[in-house]
Amino acid sequence: MIYLLIGLVLLAALVLLGNRFVTANPAALAGTVQTLAGWFLIALAAVFMLTGRIVLGIPLLGLGLGVLGFGSLSGLTGGYNPKKASGQRSRVRTAMVEMELDHDTGVMSGTVLAGGFQSRRLDDLNETELEAFWRETAQDAQSRQLVEAYLDRRLAGWREHFEPDGAERQGSAPGSGPMTDEEAYQILGLAPDAGDAEIRAAHRRLMLRVHPDQGGSGFLAAKINEAKDTLLRRH
Repeated sequence: MIYLLIGLVLLAALVLLGNRFVTANPAALAGTVQTLAGWFLIALAAVFMLTGRIVLGIPLLGLGLGVLGFGSLSGLTGGYNPKKASGQRSRVRTAMVEMELDHDTGVMSGTVLAGGFQSRRLDDLNETELEAFWRETAQDAQSRQLVEAYLDRRLAGWREHFEPDGAERQGSAPGSGPMTDEEAYQILGLAPDAGDAEIRAAHRRLMLRVHPDQGGSGFLAAKINEAKDTLLRRH
């Protein structure tokens, strides 16, 4: 009887899936498959519980409900969450500029904190204004390297116009004292209660965006590494 019930559920699922496959677009088909998988897991859980195997039935029930999108019951699945978190941003601040990096898109944006363009967003500055602000950062190596990371993404070939003789190039940014936990969490785009696994995952994700081997910024990569090391030492 049990196996007959499972067989009927599978047969109904295959018939429904076959009908949807003929007319559905890929997104709708994927949604149908997910729904069928969720109901199949729930049916299987019911069979286990009716036959006295509650220990197996409860996890399957929770997993099925999670697949169907009942997030409030996700505790039954051990934290299963079918949706990926999005909208995270990293923030790096220096004396003259605050820069943000969107984890999802890799887009950088910034706000001027000091100088002739104070309180203006970098996205609102034209090329001439960006060059003027870049020259203002000559006395602050960290601010300059952040601005250069932004320019690398926004203006292809900017160095050729801003640095005709390369005389104004700066070396590595000098240290500015130990990084605080608050700064480290902002750089990795994490909440203060983030655990080791979240710290390592954010570090890997960001390094894919800004690693120098991928055309990114050495300064930002160094900051991200420092943030990870700072938080993992505290943990």
